[in-house]
Amino acid sequence: MTTPMEQHEPKPSDGTERTGQAADAERLPTPEEKKAQQREEAAEALRKIKPWGPGAASRTDKALMWAIVGVTVFGMAMWPARPFLLGSHPVVLEFLTGSKAAVGAGAAFARVGEVSLALVVFAGVVGMIKFDWLFWWAGRQWGRGIVNLFAQTERSQRFAERIRTMNPWWIRLAVVFAFVPGVPAGLVYALAGWTGMRLTSFLLLNAIGSLIITGIVAGLGYALGQYAVDAVMAVDQYAIWISVGIALVVAFIAQREANAKQRRAS
Repeated sequence: MTTPMEQHEPKPSDGTERTGQAADAERLPTPEEKKAQQREEAAEALRKIKPWGPGAASRTDKALMWAIVGVTVFGMAMWPARPFLLGSHPVVLEFLTGSKAAVGAGAAFARVGEVSLALVVFAGVVGMIKFDWLFWWAGRQWGRGIVNLFAQTERSQRFAERIRTMNPWWIRLAVVFAFVPGVPAGLVYALAGWTGMRLTSFLLLNAIGSLIITGIVAGLGYALGQYAVDAVMAVDQYAIWISVGIALVVAFIAQREANAKQRRAS
């Protein structure tokens, strides 16, 4: 005979239900879920860095962003061609890239009568400044957004904020000396646009700075003359191997970054 106590006494659990719940909690995401999570993280990262802020980009925003991307890609694509042009057509290389090495090489060729020194200086100035107005425009169009894109570290952003609140003459001086090695020129030009510098003022200061650095480098190349020409011709002799080396280094870096992303995703 079974007592009421025995009828309602719970049966001991065999742990199956608890084990199933733990398994569900510890279940690893499927490949599809991983991809969805990665897309979500990429979209969030893009939202944080897009310079035009919340909302959809306007036609002007898109055109300006594609122009800046195009300038960046063009500069990278020119790297393998630099050794060839440096030894054979330095003035063309000046105009295309604004390369200081090309300015020095062109001036050295001018010393031995191969090209006009005035043309060397003109090509150097135009080559250095031809795309800089895009970054000024980006600063005027996007303000803080483009500065955040260039200065993504907290220290860089503090520096940009400090520069923005300084006397406008400091911004003008920064534009003039932005061609000095080590100065983040793109950030300086964006700050000039953000702080309200007029385009005519920016173009004038930009040209003055380019003329100063071009004049210094051209003067050194002209003074060296034949010695510099000989060095440039030696570079031209091994241009194919230098270009191959540059291409291999770029490919290695890209592959290493891709492998690192795969490891982080797995």
